[in-house]
Amino acid sequence: MSTENKETEGKKSLNFIESIIEDDIKNKKNNAEVCTRFPPEPNGYLHIGHAKSICLNFGLAQSYNGKTNLRFDDTNPEKEEVEYVESIKEDVNWLGFNWDGEARFTSDYFDQLYEWAVKLINTGLAYIDDQAPEEISKQKGTPTQPGIESPHRNRSIEENLDLFTRMKNGEFKNGECVLRAKIGMDSPNMHMRDPIIYRILHKEHHRTGNKWCIYPMYDFAHGQSDYIENITHSVCTLEFEVHRPLYDWLLNHLYTEGTIRPTQIEFARLNLSYTIMSKRKLLELVEENLVNGWDDPRMPTITGLRRRGFTAASIRNFADTIGVAKRNNVIDVALLEHSLREDLNKTSPRVMAVLNPLKIVITNYPEDKEEWLPIENNPEDESMGTREMPFSREIYIEQDDFMEDAPKKFFRLAPDKEVRLKAAYFITCNEVIKDESGNITELRCTYDPDTKSGSGSEASKRKVKGTLHWVSAKHAIDAEVRLYDRLFIDEDPGGHKEKDFKDFINPDSLKVLSNCKLEPSLKDAEAEDKYQFQRLGYFCVDRRDSKQGNLVFNRTVPLKDSWGKKNK
Repeated sequence: MSTENKETEGKKSLNFIESIIEDDIKNKKNNAEVCTRFPPEPNGYLHIGHAKSICLNFGLAQSYNGKTNLRFDDTNPEKEEVEYVESIKEDVNWLGFNWDGEARFTSDYFDQLYEWAVKLINTGLAYIDDQAPEEISKQKGTPTQPGIESPHRNRSIEENLDLFTRMKNGEFKNGECVLRAKIGMDSPNMHMRDPIIYRILHKEHHRTGNKWCIYPMYDFAHGQSDYIENITHSVCTLEFEVHRPLYDWLLNHLYTEGTIRPTQIEFARLNLSYTIMSKRKLLELVEENLVNGWDDPRMPTITGLRRRGFTAASIRNFADTIGVAKRNNVIDVALLEHSLREDLNKTSPRVMAVLNPLKIVITNYPEDKEEWLPIENNPEDESMGTREMPFSREIYIEQDDFMEDAPKKFFRLAPDKEVRLKAAYFITCNEVIKDESGNITELRCTYDPDTKSGSGSEASKRKVKGTLHWVSAKHAIDAEVRLYDRLFIDEDPGGHKEKDFKDFINPDSLKVLSNCKLEPSLKDAEAEDKYQFQRLGYFCVDRRDSKQGNLVFNRTVPLKDSWGKKNK
């Protein structure tokens, strides 16, 4: 192997954004500095797609000893709320990232943005248009047909300045006037056809109150806010690629030589199977009570995933695994779930929980006897040690672990059949007790005292094909367990023109079990504690509804991905 190959062996290849940054550093562009930003609109809760962007922007800055700003693009007071601002801050921190300095807001720059708008007017590059919005839209033309110039396009600078001042002073109603950049109506890029850069909106702002009744449009505010903050690499999703010429045009006319100039770079947004990523549609689910709020564990919001039991590490690893692409594609949601299983398998304690209990009375076990049996907390990590599980005459097993008329390949409990109880003894079913309706209410079994787990006896080494989890009835604690599944049954619920995405909601996305029996070590479980319930999956203590003495667990994911087989 050559020396060069040895040096590169095992080194992760650069993605296209990293290659751009490394070239910029090499060429001393922007003083070889790296400053990124995450600029959410505070009009909703962040989802897994935003998580990818967060990981990318903060990760790039960390890789190149740079910094990342958190900036709220708060230019639309009709939809923005302080609640969203605080939730976004919490989400970013929870994912493991810290922004540089205080959180920033586009509204911090309203005075400067207004001055720049005035500068464009003074240089003949912007004008006031007081046509109806419908007329302005019609005049835009089509991608194959040039637009028509506004009859107000050649107003004098003095008239435009006067009208813009009057707009600012609140003399016009919403929609009566707009400020447009004077670029050209024949551009093949529709976003360059004299785009609107300011509009009137009489609405109290969550930070500036009623100081302003005109607000900059995103395309004007975004690039200039990057410029104000000395952002070097403005990383956006691919839909903003067509906006880049306007981003650059505005900078060309407002940029001061010798200052740091941002570069916009686009990457493919995250599209996830069986998932809706549209904020508007997610809001629809919330407002129509089809889910229980933004943090419903079936939602793809970061707060929903967190409540479901996802870890920040699993989401960061997922973002790293899928990487950065230039073309849109769809990622299988099973990969996200796989990232979670990998993390929880290493970090979560194994415990016993019976979700659909069936009582067993071990008739030859003394009534007044109980034992505390040692059991490992996590075979993947010996440092997590062991705990002791109580064993007594009466225990619970899962209803599904018993079958009265069992087929040959049923390796769990059946009449006259022997199974092993995890970390305990072998038992044999001798009698089935039923109620008047014929429902099985209890099993009578016997145990072999020489088969105690870990005893080293010959009997304990006897082979049986079935091993069951169980909980001592005397010591069990009660809990509610919520079995969450994917919210949609279609891989692309939002991709059907002839159907509403809500038509594909999974009717079995939530099942609530209220009579679950858990081992006593879980009595003091706290919000967001995560466990593997033996043989059942990974579960998390619900951070909203669970309280001391009234435990609620959410199923995060099953042990294996059975969805593909189930839905073929």
